This record gives sequence, structure tokens and C-alpha cells, in this order.
Amino acid sequence: MFATIPTDSVIRNIRTTKARQKMSKYLQKNNPLVIFIGLLVLVLTVYVVYRINMSSRRLIPISVIAIIAGVLFEGKRLSDKWSTVFLTALGAFVISFVAFIPGRREHDYDFENHIAMYPYCFIILFALFSIVFHGDKVIPKLTEGITLLQSIAIIYWVIDYGFINTDSVVLKSIMIVGLLFSIYSIFHAFTHTVLSRTNRLTLSIWSSIIMVLFASDNIYRVYQNEQIENTADITQSFYIGLQFFLLGVSCIYIIQNFMMLIGFFPGRGSFFNAQYFRDLKQLKSDHINRYSATQVSILHSFVALIFTGTFFLLNYHYQIISRHLAIWIVFVIFPFILMILEFSIGRKNYR
Repeated sequence: MFATIPTDSVIRNIRTTKARQKMSKYLQKNNPLVIFIGLLVLVLTVYVVYRINMSSRRLIPISVIAIIAGVLFEGKRLSDKWSTVFLTALGAFVISFVAFIPGRREHDYDFENHIAMYPYCFIILFALFSIVFHGDKVIPKLTEGITLLQSIAIIYWVIDYGFINTDSVVLKSIMIVGLLFSIYSIFHAFTHTVLSRTNRLTLSIWSSIIMVLFASDNIYRVYQNEQIENTADITQSFYIGLQFFLLGVSCIYIIQNFMMLIGFFPGRGSFFNAQYFRDLKQLKSDHINRYSATQVSILHSFVALIFTGTFFLLNYHYQIISRHLAIWIVFVIFPFILMILEFSIGRKNYR
């Protein structure tokens, strides 16, 4: 029945082949321009390396290199070929030289500051290119079980941070809205309410909001670490380096979730015009399609509530590990707990 329908991998290969053919034709037509740009990039690269070696400052710390290694690692995991990763990295490497363009309000140009900015420009561009080339793989698939875990985690996150003790009316209002979304997610996980398009859209948006909040907190926490170069203990250096590496691995997904939220807001060139509503329709479709219409077992939802609730309660009381580490441990470990449960009772997979 589905034999004549091309798979996602076939479609991606066709798109990649067409893109390469277009690129090849472009290079042939603009050969002198390509040579000039290549020589310019080569000269700039040599000069940048020279300035890095001559500088008294550490312009590109090991932590940034760890992030780059992480994003390249994830890029290769998403891609079927090393050549795709190489071309993506090469494109990001070349275009990232825009980081050396002076800013509008930059009166005193500091070349070394721009060198320090360059790696981050590369990371963002590589992540964006990876999203474009591997859109279907980058958009994470969601279920009622995943949003249940996320909703329980965000409640713990708010309580552990102490936000519930705030006197700010704005913050209290935001927390009430977040609590309502969490209850909505928990309700779906513990009932057989049909996952309509509207329900899936709402739950998918809520999931993106939670993951952007967690990502922001994780970035802040990771950068509170001491620089790897300054640590005397090799074990501590490895631990800090691993955190930066994992941050690089998650960069593509952080940017993807951010884009799936920011797309709801109109830009300068699409302020509630026809293009904006076309983009909005596509964005809604992406949110709906990534959320599974299959409902999870209520027993599994109950196990998730007991396990995560107990784990977070103990960590809140005894402060065994940091909150963000506790949250990511739950996200990683709980699927394995369900696998053991399913193996023992012989039921369908929670996810």
C-alpha cells in the first residue's frame, strides 16, 4: 500500500543531490569569485591564528572548543555522510567571518573581541544549517509521556528555585499560567481524552517553552564553572569539559525549539501579512505533526508521577545534586525504567 511512497530518507537524498548540483553549477559559473573569496578567507584565517598566538588573552578557551566538538558530533550523528558534515562546517566557517564586521555602535574596534565572538557565530550557523538540512531528524517527536515528565520537572524547577516565594505579580501570573498548562498536560496523560490537532498543538508549544527554559538555565549553569585551563584536577577538568561538550550536542535542538516559538511572532518584513500567516500555518503543522496521536498507558503515567515526584522531592529536601542535573537524569533514566517495566509485564512501549 505504501510501496510507491518515497521515504523521508529518499526525499532528503533527492534534495541533497539537487542542492549539490545547484552548488556545482554555481561554482562553475562564478569560479573567479569563488577563488577570490577562498584566498580572502585563507588570508584572514592565517591572520586570526597569528593574533591568537600573539595575544596575552586566551581568546578561544578549551570550553568553546568542547562546544564546537559537541555540535560537530551531533551534526555527524544526524548526517549520513562525512562530506555533508564537512560542507556544512565549511560553509559555517566561511560565513562566520561576518563576526569581524564592526557593529553599528562600535566606536573603538577591538579585533580580539571579534575573534572571541567568531566561534559562537560558527556554532550558531552550523546548528542552523543542520536544522535546514536535517529538519525531520532535528524536530524531536513528542508523546503524552514526554510532556508529563516535562510538566512535573518544570513544577520542581520552579519550587526548587524559590520562585513561589516571590512578591512579583508578573512572575506569579506567569507561574499560574504555567501551572494550568502543566495540569492540562497531566490531565491528558491520565485520561483517554482524544488528542485532537488543537490539543497536540497546545502540548507541543508547552513542551518547547519548557525546553527553552531548561536550556537557558543549563547554559547559565554550565558557564558558572571554572575555565578548564584553570582547574588543577584532571577529573574536574574532564567533568567541566563534558558539560560543555553536551551543551554543544544540544545546541541544534535548543535553537530548533527556540525557532518553533519565535516563529509565532511577526518580524519586520512579515508583520501580520500574507507571508506571516503562511509561515504560521506551516509552523502549526510542524508542531502538530511532531506530537504523536497515540495515547500512553495510564499505568505508565502513574509510574512516571511516582518515580519523578519521589526523586525530585528527595533531591529538594537533601540537595544531593543540582536541580538541572536532577532534571536531565530523570529525562535520561526514566525511559530505561519503563523498558524494564514493559519487559516484566509484557506491555507496549510507553513512548
